[in-house]
Amino acid sequence: MATTKIWAVKDSLSRVVHYAVNPEKTNFNNLKQVLLYAENKEKTVDEKGKTMYVTGVNCNRERASEEMKMTQEKFGKCTGNVAYHAYQSFKTGEVSPELAHEIGVKLARKMWGEYQVLVATHFNTGTYHNHFVVCSVNMFTGKKFNCNKGAYYRFRGLSDELCNENNLTVIKNPKGKTPRNIYFAEKRGEPTKYNLMRKAIDETIQICVNYTQFKKAMYKKGYIINDNQNRKYATIRSINDKKVTRMYHLGDNYIPENIAHRVRQNHCYVQNKYYDFIKTKTNKKYKRCKLKGKVNNIKKIKGLEALFLLLYYLLGMIPKQNTKKPLSPEMKQEVRKMQRYSNEIRLIAKEKLQTIDDVKQYISQTEKNIAKITDIRQKYRNKLRNCTDDELIKQYKSKRDECTTILKDYRNSLKVANQIIEDNPKIKEVIRIEKQMRKEELSPTKNKNRDRGVR
Repeated sequence: MATTKIWAVKDSLSRVVHYAVNPEKTNFNNLKQVLLYAENKEKTVDEKGKTMYVTGVNCNRERASEEMKMTQEKFGKCTGNVAYHAYQSFKTGEVSPELAHEIGVKLARKMWGEYQVLVATHFNTGTYHNHFVVCSVNMFTGKKFNCNKGAYYRFRGLSDELCNENNLTVIKNPKGKTPRNIYFAEKRGEPTKYNLMRKAIDETIQICVNYTQFKKAMYKKGYIINDNQNRKYATIRSINDKKVTRMYHLGDNYIPENIAHRVRQNHCYVQNKYYDFIKTKTNKKYKRCKLKGKVNNIKKIKGLEALFLLLYYLLGMIPKQNTKKPLSPEMKQEVRKMQRYSNEIRLIAKEKLQTIDDVKQYISQTEKNIAKITDIRQKYRNKLRNCTDDELIKQYKSKRDECTTILKDYRNSLKVANQIIEDNPKIKEVIRIEKQMRKEELSPTKNKNRDRGVR
């Protein structure tokens, strides 16, 4: 199941950007940067053999960037698309790193026989995949590579031929673009929207015996499935989200036909769980409490602190006896930001920030404090340059390090304060969605304006 893709690299060769940024979040527009990414040792070293799986086709792998640049300068074609970046990803667990690299080199020679290509096999995502960095200029004729639809289909066809030769899985009759989540099939990290959808589907399948029950239970979980026969692709989306996701992006097990087959495998008695789930409503429980002191002395929580406390309550984090779980998919995704929100609520409580204006004033004051401490630290650094007295040197270094520690705290606080401003509208929207879903859960009447995809 080798998936393929090609995209252009358009930046200048003269600007060298070192690979120091998180590779998962970097946009590779520079040829040197792409080569550094492809040759990244953390991704091209096998844990067992400690072998570098990097090969240069028509170029030396150690000097690939320089040789590609020389070819472009020779024919005077150093602008526009200076290179192309492509990948070939294999089905997880189907190939060894040696075979994956061998297929990648053969594919590069068949596809770009007269171009300079760097081939690197990566292992970092759990799915073996090849990266191809292709110089856009033909090393013999000087003509630029025409990366049109025909070139992509030829690239995919050659990849499928090599997979067939090695008895590997090939996608039959591929529809549209290859979903990028296949390439990162085993990537570990924070839960994504796709992961939450898969988890909700898997949980729902376990309590249903037919596809109609499945769709109703998914709606109650906060997801709308639209598999109308007039639509080319079945889609799924959160009730409060306008953007849909094509279900085949989630994997073969999550398309309607395969879901229907999976639910039909369940025993008939599992639908008891389905009926219990459908009939379950969130009931308000009131607890009698005793108040010490006067009511007028009760301090009312307001502003940002109240907003975050409400968020924590809806997430089921407070109080300790809170057994409620988030209903909306949007609120469920907020669980992964708990550390970030914890830092924000600590700063709000510590600095007694009530409104966004208070946060902006705090940011302004913190920036002034940073500038002031930076100037003080620079003075101690200047004194250290010409100082020969050991006692004074020790004292100046102590003061300098103290300033550095203070600056670190200020900068961390400044970062958190900016995050409060950034997260404030998002938190309000997520809370609104969650409260609306809880209101519908408590309402005895059914929602009449359901999506057409729910029957």
